[in-house]
Amino acid sequence: MAHKTNDVGNWDTVITSGRGNLDFNLKELWQYRDLLMMFVKKDIITVYKQTILGPVWFVVQPLLTSLMFLVVFNSIANISTGAVPPILFYLIGTTLWNYFADTLNTTSKTFTDNASIFGKVYFPRIILPISKVVSGFIKFLIQFSLFAVLLLYYVFVSKSIMPNWYLLLTPLWLLVIILMSLAFGIIITSLTTKYRDLIFLVAFGVQLAMYATPVIIPLSEVHGRKKIFFLVNPLTSLFEAIKYGLLGKGEFDAGWLLYSVVFTIVFLVLGIFIFNKVEKRFIDTV
Repeated sequence: MAHKTNDVGNWDTVITSGRGNLDFNLKELWQYRDLLMMFVKKDIITVYKQTILGPVWFVVQPLLTSLMFLVVFNSIANISTGAVPPILFYLIGTTLWNYFADTLNTTSKTFTDNASIFGKVYFPRIILPISKVVSGFIKFLIQFSLFAVLLLYYVFVSKSIMPNWYLLLTPLWLLVIILMSLAFGIIITSLTTKYRDLIFLVAFGVQLAMYATPVIIPLSEVHGRKKIFFLVNPLTSLFEAIKYGLLGKGEFDAGWLLYSVVFTIVFLVLGIFIFNKVEKRFIDTV
């Protein structure tokens, strides 16, 4: 398909399946930025459109989860959160984990949930998973605001927490988490066009993966071989670095952070390769 601008034969738009599998056309994505924003707006509005509390659920969800963790794991199971107040520890961990898990789950259904749209009109297919990442991050910022309020209380009123200058690196670690969730999501959505069982496996696997991430147990309370098991999870060092900057407690390991960054880059490149390869023919298999 193309639109001809004049009789000489120049074209302003060319749609072809002949591009490379590693081609990530940023110029084209920018041209479709309005469509991206439309998808983002739809994701945010439609989720709680017919609910009574509406967007308030964005804050209620992590708060209720954190309170449940506080009762079950801290009070009943007596699992220590170290020098960090339990509610702060659980809230930041839950907020970070919810963003990663929700983004991964939604992007992993890109092809199967939007097959009808893809079959009718052209737009860069990568826009849909990116829209899930962006809308999820907006929800994350709303949830993070609750944590920020509690953090200010413990810093200026309780004076039991003291952030450090490493908090300035928090946007960098958040970016790595964002790219990691996008990478895993586009890999999985590409595979689910042929193997639908992966959808159920991913949902189950994400729930289990939380227990291999320092959301319930701080890394400082994990010792021996179990600690290596946690550190192999690329999210662990990122979560710990964010906590270290914001709470002044935790572990900041440059080596494991480098591992997480390299891991993310490798899987993002792999994800783009697989996504571009599958999108050329996925409509025949979905």
